[in-house]
Amino acid sequence: MNVIERLFGVGEHLDAFQMGARAFVAFFLVIALCRMTGMRAFGRKSSFDSVIVITLGAVLSRAVVGASPVVPTVTACFVLCMLHRLVAMATARSRLIEKIVKGESSVVYRDGIYNVDAMNRAGISQPDIDEAVRRHAMDTSMKNVREVRLEASGELSIILDRVAMQSRNEHQPASANRAG
Repeated sequence: MNVIERLFGVGEHLDAFQMGARAFVAFFLVIALCRMTGMRAFGRKSSFDSVIVITLGAVLSRAVVGASPVVPTVTACFVLCMLHRLVAMATARSRLIEKIVKGESSVVYRDGIYNVDAMNRAGISQPDIDEAVRRHAMDTSMKNVREVRLEASGELSIILDRVAMQSRNEHQPASANRAG
C-alpha cells in the first residue's frame, strides 16, 4: 500500500483519519470550484443557486465516504459547476431563459388587497405577509404598505407607501421621530 492509499484509503472501508483527509481535500476543492465558477451560488438564495449547493454536497460526499471513485466524482462536480456558470450567464443575457430557470416575482398584496390566488399558489398565508412587514418594514400595520411581492428567490419584498409614511411621521410628536 503506497502513501496516498494509506492517507486517503481505497474503496468504502475507510478509517476516521482517511475520511477526515478526504474531507479536508474536499473542502479546498469546493472553494476552488466556487472561485472558478463565481460565488453567485452562495450570495443569492434562489432555487437555481440552491440546486448547485445541494447537488455539489451530495455528489462530493460520495467521494469523502468512499462510495464513489474520487476522480469521476470530482469530474462530475466540475461539470456541475461549469453548467451552473453557463446557465447563469445565459440567464443574464436572456429574459426568457431567466424566467424559465429562475421564475419571476408575483404580487401578493397591493393597496389594501391580498391577492389570494397568488398567495394560494405560493403557499403563503396572511400571517406570513404580516411577519414580513414586521421584519422588513418595521411596522405592525399594513397602512403604510403599498405592495408585497413574492420574489423568485422565495423572499417577500415590501414596498412602502412613502406618502403615507411621511404623513404618519409629520403627525407624530417630535420625540417619536428621534432615533435612540
